[in-house]
Amino acid sequence: MKCYQRSAISCQFVITLVVVTLVGCGGTPPDPVVESVSTTAAAVPEPTRALPEAIVPDGRSLTLELALTRDEISQGLMFRNSLPDDRGMLFLFVEKRIPSFWMKNTLIPLDMVFLSPDGTIVDIIYNALPCTNDPCPQYVAKTEALAVLEVAAGVAQSYGLSEGIQLKFERVPGFPRETTR
Repeated sequence: MKCYQRSAISCQFVITLVVVTLVGCGGTPPDPVVESVSTTAAAVPEPTRALPEAIVPDGRSLTLELALTRDEISQGLMFRNSLPDDRGMLFLFVEKRIPSFWMKNTLIPLDMVFLSPDGTIVDIIYNALPCTNDPCPQYVAKTEALAVLEVAAGVAQSYGLSEGIQLKFERVPGFPRETTR
């Protein structure tokens, strides 16, 4: 009989435990202990690298791409469908020369601003047109320059650029150069 009573107590205990567990949980899984991880970007801004700029006397600026190597200079702005008015490409040469450009595979008209070593404008070719037939015409500066700034056609005029104006440059390694007089 003792054995039977023990079994009855054990069975009663197990049944009570199961009932309490089911009722206590309400039949739903417990809340997760681990919080979910957000897959969205954090509110902290990503570090940005400042881009090279040309600054005109009235304070407006043009964000620049740099063409420094032979390949970059040869490629230039070829195959571009557009160029925003506040953007340009700066071609920087190792030494002064009379630069010559052509517009083969260039899809948009450009203004070419030729610069002395100290960043002074020495010549401008306005509205150089894309080349549609070979041979392509050459656009040649009338004097030596160390750099050429290409911008979309009309930008040189809208920014008030003309010969004799000195542009300032930020984050352009080695330009402008100090000149001794």
